[in-house]
Amino acid sequence: MKALILVGGFGTRLRPLTLSVPKPLVDFANKPIILHQIEALVKAGVTDIVLAVNYKPEVMAAVLKKYEDEFGITITFSIEEEPLGTAGPLALARSVLGKDDSPFFVLNADVTCEYPFENMRDFHLAHGGEGTILATKVEEPSKYGVIVMRQGTTQIDRFVEKPVEFVGNRINAGIYIFNPSILDRIELRPTSIEKEIFPQMASDGQLHTFDLEGFWMDIGQPKDFLTGTCLYLSSLAKRSPELLAPATEAYVCGGNVLVHPTAKIGEGCKIGPNVTIGPNVVIGNGVCLQRCVLMEDTTIKDYAWVKNSIVGWHSSVGRWSRLDGVTVLGDDVHVLDEVYVNGASVLPHKSISANVCEPGIVM
Repeated sequence: MKALILVGGFGTRLRPLTLSVPKPLVDFANKPIILHQIEALVKAGVTDIVLAVNYKPEVMAAVLKKYEDEFGITITFSIEEEPLGTAGPLALARSVLGKDDSPFFVLNADVTCEYPFENMRDFHLAHGGEGTILATKVEEPSKYGVIVMRQGTTQIDRFVEKPVEFVGNRINAGIYIFNPSILDRIELRPTSIEKEIFPQMASDGQLHTFDLEGFWMDIGQPKDFLTGTCLYLSSLAKRSPELLAPATEAYVCGGNVLVHPTAKIGEGCKIGPNVTIGPNVVIGNGVCLQRCVLMEDTTIKDYAWVKNSIVGWHSSVGRWSRLDGVTVLGDDVHVLDEVYVNGASVLPHKSISANVCEPGIVM
């Protein structure tokens, strides 16, 4: 089987992290975002993966070569000279996606969930239609484009954008599986799969929906990245609790704490709920961490408090300092002692010596 991952451009929504690392290689729960997807695709029998990008991918090539060797798969880049929307990349990658009759997955690089690729594949093959959309249920469908199904079936009848009246609560989760025949519907030009291709397929009775069990989140911007981390850790607590720090650890406070084996944690810390601690992180004494992500080689000094924040690679937070309000520190940022930072996005290689009380960009 094959898969196309829609990577897109420069990851501007996830800056300042993506100023140092391409978005698919940003660490999510201590693994690059794309590695979570590759592992799940391989488990479902995928051997060919195409990454649709519209910038030069040299930075990613070396890392992805390692994954090719590790999983015995082929990863190719499909580089768009101009942005081709969400359908155009399928036409551009036709040589791989259409090389045989097997179906292929398409997914957005920003989406995290429990990736039910195997069940989705089996469902798709059983119904015999041209395409299957993964759907997730939401509490407020009026914010989204809603999928309306034909009564008593999984067939999609139509899509209603931001409905005023209740017509359903299933929305497009950004993960699909298609037969190669879909390629005959798509021209090599900027095209929206949601607005131009899906309505055609639905009217032909060729599009079905498969319900996602469990969590779903688009993690393409910092506040959603943090929410996605919380959802992922809660899922991990149910599926593989042995991967999380045990509740018996003195520092665990509230659960859902993921700690890399190389991290060092001081005495008297209160960590949790929903904290990810990356490789070679050093945490001092009396530190309080809640709902935050600490990436590789970060240092949190004694009695600091980090909440609702992302601390980028090689950064440090000084003694008695506090981060809150979806603060994001880029690579190699140093917050000095006794400094309060609220809702700041701090660009790489900066030093913060005074309080930042209002959300904004620190350049």
